[in-house]
Amino acid sequence: MRFLSSLLLILCASPAVASQFDRPIPQPQSATAELWFGLASVVLIAALGLVHHLVMRK
Repeated sequence: MRFLSSLLLILCASPAVASQFDRPIPQPQSATAELWFGLASVVLIAALGLVHHLVMRK
């Protein structure tokens, strides 16, 4: 029984059974995505500036 389970473990873990790993190919960003990311960055910086101003007033 011990030999059978060892043999089964070796057969199941063999590289022949495993599929080859295919690396994902990154897709280029669209111009629309870059525009929204830039707009969100500017809004975030403005919000941080506003919070800084409000905190410094107190």
